[in-house]
Amino acid sequence: MEETISLKEIFQTLKKRISLIVTITFLAVAVSALVTYFLMTPKYDASTQILVNQSNENNTNLYSNNAVQTNVQLVNTYSVIINNPSVLNQVIRKLHLDMTADQLKGMLTVNTEQNSQVFTLTAETDSPSQSVKIVNGVARAFKAQVQKVMNVNNVSILSPANVASSSDPVKPKPTINIAIAFVVGLMVSVGIAFLLEYLDNTIKTEEDIEQILELPVLGAISEFKDHHDNRSRTAAHETGHRHLRGGDRVEAK
Repeated sequence: MEETISLKEIFQTLKKRISLIVTITFLAVAVSALVTYFLMTPKYDASTQILVNQSNENNTNLYSNNAVQTNVQLVNTYSVIINNPSVLNQVIRKLHLDMTADQLKGMLTVNTEQNSQVFTLTAETDSPSQSVKIVNGVARAFKAQVQKVMNVNNVSILSPANVASSSDPVKPKPTINIAIAFVVGLMVSVGIAFLLEYLDNTIKTEEDIEQILELPVLGAISEFKDHHDNRSRTAAHETGHRHLRGGDRVEAK
């Protein structure tokens, strides 16, 4: 027999396990906030834009279609050269960095746009000033390396990075992390609530008897034990008072 669940049963399950859902969700948000603010190291990035533009001594047809297309193709080549150890090792020596070329490469990101002569170089470190020093150092070393290797002077640094524009951390994102933790915690808590409800096979109501045993309920006896005991204690208390008022002696046992 195929079992179905109604919206009413879903809401009843959620209402029944609301304390569990709230607790797990709150714990997920709290853990995310603690990790974000106290355990994760803030990351800062700095970016500089580099222009690839063929020089022309006669200054004729400087912006011809062929020249622009050549520059666009060179952008892809230069984005590979900028991560070459010959460039990165120069930066490491000049800035006295305690890292390898591969480690420095992991801090750099090169972003290119289609059919554009400009690409963006970004460095991400634990310090805004360090990010600025690295990205500007790599850009200058790259420009010098291109002139040396390719014997051309077609690289210009459009906008060097500065500390003012890199003062805000890019990682972690507290709002995003807490929002993700809230959603994940809510989903997990709701899943646990339905799992516990599914595993709970005890019979609690008349409806459970009809659904599980498939038998009609002829009648139900309400629980009245506590009520009867309360009435008995009240009656005994009143009788004791009457005995005292009548002058009878009551002995405590």
